[in-house]
Amino acid sequence: MDTSKTGRVKVSDFHAAALAGEWRFGESKEYLRQMGALDETSSWQGPRIMVANYLQAPSNCIISTDHYRVCCTSECETLFDELKESIGSADPTPEEIISTVALMSSGFSDEQPEITTSLKSQLQEIARANAGKVPIHGRLFAQWMHYVFPRECIFPHKSGTTSTLSPFEMDNNDFLATSAEMATHSAAGEKDTEAPEGIDVDDDFMSQWSHEEELLADIGTSSSQIQFFSCLKGIIVMGGVAMFLVKSGLVKTRFVKDVLPTKIKSHYV
Repeated sequence: MDTSKTGRVKVSDFHAAALAGEWRFGESKEYLRQMGALDETSSWQGPRIMVANYLQAPSNCIISTDHYRVCCTSECETLFDELKESIGSADPTPEEIISTVALMSSGFSDEQPEITTSLKSQLQEIARANAGKVPIHGRLFAQWMHYVFPRECIFPHKSGTTSTLSPFEMDNNDFLATSAEMATHSAAGEKDTEAPEGIDVDDDFMSQWSHEEELLADIGTSSSQIQFFSCLKGIIVMGGVAMFLVKSGLVKTRFVKDVLPTKIKSHYV
């Protein structure tokens, strides 16, 4: 149904298919919005379902219990693993990323991705905020990957803005759209699909882009910074333990020299 290859399907087409007998496409707009599968930022295309987010959503898990779920495999994980293995760094430069990603192909076709001027610009923006490097374990890079591989990689929403409730956890069957709602949405999509004059298709495609970063780990912009702060933390902890032992009388004062020898301190610094 994604004829434009943007990883998005209009809600009007989605619910039109449901009215035509595709019973699996019956989620309501509200539920699609809650679970992060809805893009409502386009100024002319109307609300659209993000394919990758929809496939990874709780409503598509074939088994859902109180303790675990069996859901669709993430096609993006394979692409991300390939990228990490090829680059060998957690904070590569934009040039390293572009040269690597340009040679990759998606799981749905053998076509190589098109890295547009807008995508290159956004990658440079991420690097400018991180001393010329791109933290690949951050939300902004995951967002960039989504636009490069829109069918495989989910759009990463900010933490706390989406719900992981399964349909059975919703009250009053609110996860399903009524036939009247589906008919309304289907009728709303019966219009010209050409972009209005003055609309930049590339900018409209990336209209959901946001600049809020979230890192999966509190890592610095370089490995030397990581080592420095890790060593500093170790020195503080060791010093605290030594002072506690001295004050508690468990060891003699002269033992502090043995706990924190000059040689080890010099090595840490």
